[in-house]
Amino acid sequence: MTLPGWRDWAFATKTYGAAMLALYLALWIDLPRPYWALGTVYITSQVLAGATRSKALYRVLGTILGASVAVILVPNLVNAPELLTLAIALWVAVCLYVSLLDRTPRSYLMMLGGYTAALIGFPAVAEPGTMFDTAVARAEEITLGILCAGLVSSVVLPQSVAPVIAGRLEGWLHDARGWAVDVLGRAGAAKDAWAEEVQTQDTQARRLRLASDAIAFDALATPLRYDRTGAERSTQAMAMLRQHMLMVLPIVSAVSDRIEALERSRALPERVRTLLGDMAAWLAAGTTDPAEAARLRERAEAADPALPERPAWTDLVLASLLARLRDLIDLRQDTRLLQRHVADGTPVIEDLAFRYTAEARTIRHRDHGLALLSAVGVFLSIVLTCTIWIATGWPDGAGAPMMAAVGCCFFAAQDDPAPSIVGFANSAVVGAIGAGIYLFGVLPFATSFEMLALALAPGLLLCGVFMTQPRTAPLALGAAANGSALIALQGSYTGDFAAFTNSSIAVIAGMWVAAIVTRLVRSVGAAWTVRRLRAVNRRSLARAAGRQGAQNGLELAALMLDRVGLIAPRLAALPPDEAERVADLLAEVRVGINIVELRRDRRQLSGAARDAAERLLSALARHYRGDADRAADLLPLIDAALDAAEEEARRPAHRAALMGLVGIRRGLGPEAAPYRPAHAAHSGPDLAA
Repeated sequence: MTLPGWRDWAFATKTYGAAMLALYLALWIDLPRPYWALGTVYITSQVLAGATRSKALYRVLGTILGASVAVILVPNLVNAPELLTLAIALWVAVCLYVSLLDRTPRSYLMMLGGYTAALIGFPAVAEPGTMFDTAVARAEEITLGILCAGLVSSVVLPQSVAPVIAGRLEGWLHDARGWAVDVLGRAGAAKDAWAEEVQTQDTQARRLRLASDAIAFDALATPLRYDRTGAERSTQAMAMLRQHMLMVLPIVSAVSDRIEALERSRALPERVRTLLGDMAAWLAAGTTDPAEAARLRERAEAADPALPERPAWTDLVLASLLARLRDLIDLRQDTRLLQRHVADGTPVIEDLAFRYTAEARTIRHRDHGLALLSAVGVFLSIVLTCTIWIATGWPDGAGAPMMAAVGCCFFAAQDDPAPSIVGFANSAVVGAIGAGIYLFGVLPFATSFEMLALALAPGLLLCGVFMTQPRTAPLALGAAANGSALIALQGSYTGDFAAFTNSSIAVIAGMWVAAIVTRLVRSVGAAWTVRRLRAVNRRSLARAAGRQGAQNGLELAALMLDRVGLIAPRLAALPPDEAERVADLLAEVRVGINIVELRRDRRQLSGAARDAAERLLSALARHYRGDADRAADLLPLIDAALDAAEEEARRPAHRAALMGLVGIRRGLGPEAAPYRPAHAAHSGPDLAA
C-alpha cells in the first residue's frame, strides 16, 4: 500500500463534505432515517468524477424500482411471512441474475432494485400500514445521498478519467508495439533451443497480459462517457479502439506463426525478410506518417505471390503472412488515429483502414450459468436468515436478511465471493466498534450539527482515505456504510445499547450466513472459471463451424477475445501442466475467424471444393463439441479441402478459402507434418505446418 497523496486526501475530504451535506439536508427536511443519506454517499462515491456520475442515474432508478416492489409485496403478503420471504428472495435473485449479464453500469439498476426491496421491505413488516411512507422516505434518503455525492464530485476538484486513459493507453500500445517489433525483428535470427523456449514463454505471457489489460479498459470507458470535460466526445473512438486493440492480438500472433513456419523451412524470401525488418523499424520509431504506412502496404502487396493453379504450401503460407502484415499495418494506423481522438476528445469522422463492424463494439461474454448460481445463492441466503428471524422472534432480526442480500449482491461478479463477503462482515465488526464508541462515548456531547460534523470527521476522513487504496477500500467502505447505519443518526440522540447490540449482531450474522451459503453453492474458484470460459469458447467454435451463431468473423473474434481477456489474469490459478495446455488461447481465436470466413466463402467455391469444405466444417463442429478425436485427426480433411481448393487457386473465392484453410491448419497443428498436395509426392522443402 502506498502512502496517501494529496489527491487521496482531497477525495476523502470531498466525500466527507458530501456526506455532511446529505446528512444536513436530510435532517433539515426531517426525513425519518437521515443516516441512510450519509451511508449512501460512501457507497456511491468513486475517485473519478465520471465513475460517480455513471452510476448515479442507475442507482436512483434502481432505488425507485426496489421501493416500488416493496410497496407492492409487503402490505399484500405481510400476514403470510413465508410467502413474503419467498417473494422478496425471488425478486432479489432475479434482479441479481439479470444484472450479472450486463457488465456495464446499467447492471446497478437491477442489482439495486433487488436488494433495495430487501432493505426497505424487511424492516417494514412490523408496520405494514406505513409501507408507502417508509418506501418514499427510503427512496428520498438514498436519492439525496446519490445526488450529493454526484454534485460534490463534479464541482469540487473533479478528477477526469481522460489522463488515466491516456497513460494506460500509451503503456498498452507501447507493450503491444514491443511485442510486434520482437515478432517482426527476429525473422532469421539464430537462437539456441533454450533461448527459443524462453522467448516463446515470454511471448505467451505478453499475449495474455495484453488481452487482460485491453479488457480492463472497459472499467475506464464507462466513466469517460460521463466525464463532462469534453473528453466524453471520444467515447465512440474509445469503443472502436478497444476492439482494434483486441484484434491486434490474433493478427500479431498469426504473423509470428507464419514467420516461424517459413523460417523452419528456409522459405522466407529475402524481399519479405527486408520488409519485416523495415516494418519492425517503422513500429519501433513510433511514426504516424500515413505515407510511410502506404509504402509498406504497397510493398506487402507487391510481394504477395500470384498463386498458380496448384500452389506450393510455402506459397500459401507466404500469402497468408503478407495478408496478415497488411492487416497489421491497417490496425496500427487505425489505433494511432483513434488514440489521437481519445486524447483530443473528438469524435471519429474518418474512414478506418481495418475492416470493422459496429456491432463488435458492444459484444461481451455473458455467463448465464454463473449468474444462475449467484441467484440461487442469494435466494437461499435470504430464505435461511428469514427462517432464523421468524423462528426465534428476533426483534432486530430484519438486519440479517437485509445484509445477506447486500453481501451476496455486492460481490457476485467474483469467482469466489465468500472471502470478500467475510471481509465485508469483518468491516461491519470494525464499523460496529467505531459506532459503539461514537454512540455511547462521543455523540452524547454533540449538541449541535456543527459539533456532530466535527465529531464524525476523524472516522469518516480516515475511511475516505483508505477507500482510495485498492487493498483497504472494501474494509473502509464497509466500516463507513455499516458504521453510519448502526449509529442511526437522527434528529435527536437515541442511545439504546440493547437495540444497538441486536442490530450489530443481525448485520454481522446476515453476512456470515451469506458467506457460508455462497461457499456451499456458488464459490467456484479461478481455475473453474478458466475451464468454463475455454469450454464456452470451444462451443462457440462448434456453433460457428456448424453454421450457427455469429455471422461475421470479427464478431466471433470479439466474443472469444473478450473471454480470453477474462481468462488471462486467472491462469495463475491453474496447475502448471493445465496452464500450459490452455496458454495459447489466441490460436483458437485465429481458427474461429478462419472458420467463419471459410463458411462464408464456401458458397462461391466449385462443387468439389465446396463439398470438401462442408465435410471439414462438420468435422470441426464435432471436434469442438468434444465428439471427435484429436486435432491431428482433422488434418487429412483439411488437406483434402486444400487439394480441392487448389484446383482453381486464381479465383478470388478459392484464394480466400485457401487462406482460411491455411489459418485453420496452422492453428490446429502448428507442429504437424507438412501439407503435401495430392498431385505431388513432395512439394519443396519440408515445412512444419
